[in-house]
Amino acid sequence: MTDRHDTFARLHRPGQPLFLPNAWDFATAATLAQAGFAAIGTTSCGVAIAAGQPDATGAARAETVAVAQRLAPLPVLLTVDMEAGFSDAPREVAELAAALNDTGVVGINIEDGRPDGTLGPVDLHCAKIEAIKAAVPGLFVNARTDAFWLADRSAPPPVDEARQRARAYAAAGADGVFIPAVADPGLVKTLAVTIDAPLNVLYLPGQHTLPELAAAGAARVSTGSLLFREALRCVVDTANAALHDTVHPHPATPTYAQVQALLSPAAP
Repeated sequence: MTDRHDTFARLHRPGQPLFLPNAWDFATAATLAQAGFAAIGTTSCGVAIAAGQPDATGAARAETVAVAQRLAPLPVLLTVDMEAGFSDAPREVAELAAALNDTGVVGINIEDGRPDGTLGPVDLHCAKIEAIKAAVPGLFVNARTDAFWLADRSAPPPVDEARQRARAYAAAGADGVFIPAVADPGLVKTLAVTIDAPLNVLYLPGQHTLPELAAAGAARVSTGSLLFREALRCVVDTANAALHDTVHPHPATPTYAQVQALLSPAAP
């Protein structure tokens, strides 16, 4: 394990969670690094959709690798969302994880959701985790279960399913577990105290606050596709404002020169 890998792992502190914004290209990652965020992740949704590919289907493998290669040299700790590993062969998943690690990535996110909206077999996901940790022991493996993400919203929350999967993934060697779509801080606390691994939750504006998630024991809070989707909204809002001559320059909007400077060897 390198110092960078160790630093990233130590940022996962229950009660003092790592806030992890998610980027989808060089510009967003460099800007976030320049803003002072110590670590960033990629969003598979942003990476895939920006490249004209569907998310969570395994279609954006090449784009994921290319983005990781562009972002890894930035002076920031980087973790990459590799969907379900782009393969059901644990050896191939481990080889990809090792290649990402070689670029300078310190962590990966790997999910158990499948393109058809079902959850993959627990044993298969565990095998992927075990293969990754055997190939690159220092790489932070954030094992994601989509038990809540894919659940029927009219049914009771799948707490037991999520907990059982998270425990199995931790036992397989995962350094952290990610349960997106858990919104209620009470449920976050229930899961955090019964899973022997740092818990990552998705920030859902209007459904909880960062202090509430910290008090519940979250060790990492990520934004997922939120920044990407908000950026798309801002594009349309600004275009419409320009159309009607109602654009009001914001002092924080980067200038052309500042955007160009992101490519400087010294940036960010």
